This record gives sequence, structure tokens and C-alpha cells, in this order.
Amino acid sequence: MKTNINYQISQKEFHLFVSKIFFNLVQSKKDEDRNSFNELLLSILPEVKKYIVNRLKRAIKKEKISEGKYKAEGIIDQLFIEVYEKIEEVKQEGDLYLWLFKKTDELLNDILVDEEFDQLFFENIDNYSKPQWDEMEERYSIDGGGDLVLEEDLEDISYNKSNYKLADVFIEENEKDLIDKLDHELSERKISNSIDMILHHLPQLMQSIFELYTNHQFEFEEIAEIKSISTQEVGQLLEDTRRSIKLNFNRKL
Repeated sequence: MKTNINYQISQKEFHLFVSKIFFNLVQSKKDEDRNSFNELLLSILPEVKKYIVNRLKRAIKKEKISEGKYKAEGIIDQLFIEVYEKIEEVKQEGDLYLWLFKKTDELLNDILVDEEFDQLFFENIDNYSKPQWDEMEERYSIDGGGDLVLEEDLEDISYNKSNYKLADVFIEENEKDLIDKLDHELSERKISNSIDMILHHLPQLMQSIFELYTNHQFEFEEIAEIKSISTQEVGQLLEDTRRSIKLNFNRKL
């Protein structure tokens, strides 16, 4: 739990770091100093790249795109152009980080086209038996090891695979006993892989909202802005995602 808290603090600190870069970016653009602009932007993109890599790898696993067709670096290159041309859209420093993710999401959506809502799976998720869940999880682990990484990121120290925790899913006070029991019976890696497996079977929109909230520490209002949906929709989709994940863990007990 301490590690998770430290990670959340570091994410908030990174949000502040990005805000401080804003005025330097704007000044570099005014000075037409493209090299300085690119260097500054590069310093604040590690988390954005992780988000790109995760969305691409999930699209590959779901066979929405073929492996190797799109590279994270190519999307980053497009983002550099987009940011340089449209940095004036950002009105204040505190909006820069959110705006970067929104632009990234627009570029990704042009490629992935978020129309993959797997209605059959989601409507019938309550009816899966424990053997079916176990078989699905085993197949997921065999097919991708739960840790599919794009080739260009294998040696990239800025990339780290998802490390989801029970606290990302179980948030109610009355769920503490369940958390303690799962913590006792399952390893951290098993917990993270189980969460990742369920996310794999859910729509891209639900996956990315969960990631933006847990891994990148955006608030509901910020995610709504990135995704161009209402805060109510963000809350509902996050709740639906957690419910789907909880169902899987309940079957393990």
C-alpha cells in the first residue's frame, strides 16, 4: 500500500512539473526555437508514451491492429507537430498536462476508432462460471503472458508495465476484509495480471479511463475533458469497470 501511495504522490508531483514547463514552451515557440521546444516537450512525455504503448498493446491483443503496424514513436512524432502548432490552445499552465493527453487521445482514436464495445461479453459477464473465468485467464496468460510489450519498448527504461492493485478496484470501507483475504491468497503480480486480463476484455474506452484514473492520477473532470464525455459518464464507466474486475476476484474465493 505504501508503494502505491508513493506512486500517487510522484504522479501529482509530475503534474506540477509539467505545469512549470508551460511558459518555457510558449517562449520557445515565440522565439521560433524549435530545438529548445522539442527538448522541453521531450522531458514531459514519458507518461504520455506509457499511455500510448498501453493502448497500442491492448489493440494488438484484441486484434484491432496488427503488431508492428503502428509504433509509439510515430505517434509521439505526430504529437510533437500537433503541440508545436497548437500550444496556444492552452490558456494556463495547469491545463497543459491534461491537454497533452487529450491531443494524444485524438491521435490514437484516429487510428483505433473506439467502436469496439464488446456488448456480448459485457452483458453476459455476470453469467461466466468459475471454470470459464479460469480458462479465460489461463489462455490470456499463455497468449500474451499478460505483459505484451511493443518491440521498440523492450529496452526503453521509460516504459513500465501496468502494476494494478486491489486498492484501484476495491474502494469501499466495507471491502477491507475482502482486500485482506485476496492479499493473503494472491501475489501482487497475480493481482495485477488478473486486473489486466479483465481490462483486456473490456472496451477501449473503459480501459483507458481506468488507466487515466489509476495510473496517471487524473480527476473525473479531467478525464471527461480528455475523452470529451460527461463526468457522469466517466464515473459510471469507472464503476462498471470495477464491477467487472470484482466479479473475477469474487470467483477466486
